[in-house]
Amino acid sequence: MVNIFYTKVKADKELGFIFQKVARVNWSTHLPAMYNFWENIILFTGSYEGNPMNLHKYLHHIKPLNKAHFDQWNYLFINTVDELFQGTRANLAKERALSISRLIKENILEYQRAKNNIS
Repeated sequence: MVNIFYTKVKADKELGFIFQKVARVNWSTHLPAMYNFWENIILFTGSYEGNPMNLHKYLHHIKPLNKAHFDQWNYLFINTVDELFQGTRANLAKERALSISRLIKENILEYQRAKNNIS
């Protein structure tokens, strides 16, 4: 699922540029981290260590992210899960993805508001 999803992300006109040119994602390290992340989110393995919030705040500092970016990420993720799976775990994956996306988006927008108020 992760490989198929990120293949779509890389090819996407809205998101591909951010991953490929802005973040310059090292796919050989990013994909295994995402395998661990989603295994932990869906199967509760405890196999992920990292701080996605800080990574996205840093990315936002380099290239401001907006609602459209999150909406497109959500669309691609939900679409990928629906293409490949059905059932309780698939629903959990989609619910968790939307929840995480919302939290990151809200925190980034709050971070931006606070930054603008300081300037």
